[in-house]
Amino acid sequence: MREIVLDTETTGLSHAEGDRLVEIGCVELINHIPSGEHFHIYLNPQRSMPEEAFRVHGLSEEFLSDKPLFKDKAVEFRNFIHDARLIIHNAPFDMGFLNAELGWAGLPILDNEVIDTVMLARKKHPGARVSLDALCKHYGIDNSRRTLHGALLDSEILAEVYLELIGGKQVSLALMAEVESDGSDALATRVAALPRPIPLPSRVTASEAAAHEAFVGKMGESAIWAQYAEVAAAE
Repeated sequence: MREIVLDTETTGLSHAEGDRLVEIGCVELINHIPSGEHFHIYLNPQRSMPEEAFRVHGLSEEFLSDKPLFKDKAVEFRNFIHDARLIIHNAPFDMGFLNAELGWAGLPILDNEVIDTVMLARKKHPGARVSLDALCKHYGIDNSRRTLHGALLDSEILAEVYLELIGGKQVSLALMAEVESDGSDALATRVAALPRPIPLPSRVTASEAAAHEAFVGKMGESAIWAQYAEVAAAE
């Protein structure tokens, strides 16, 4: 199952009043496990940056002036999220901006399944504060890097919060999967297997076993295969 944890930053609170996207950050989860794949882009909003918005995310009009327009990155963004389930904190806000930008770019709006982690948190913790910072504090998630809002960083933090909201990091206990990185951002999942109560019969024929034994004999007593043969004979 593929999910995309998504966050945006904008010039303000209302796309209907001319506010625009200035940053999109996405983190990919495969079966609730971060895959290492992500999408991140800064965008030129083609308008001024209100002081209130700048104090939230620190993205200035000057910094964004040479960044691409949303319409030039819209297809790349759509291709990344594809048909994945979207995980968003206060989803109506981000989805409203994304669909407005897609409409202005002449592209279809998003019809992906969406999980709003605000609603998820309110259901799990009735009456509690459900801001991202409050949830980090509740679950003991380190958000010390979050001095300003940032779409990619907030997506990474939200991914951790989401996993806690749906039952903790070990959401697939039946699989008992251990996740390791091979150094290239690829995901390697190793599933613990139980030993068979009755070993499977060997598929090696008598003639194949004899041919192998003769081959090993030519390699001398120091051959590793000879050591295995000794162990097998002792068993």
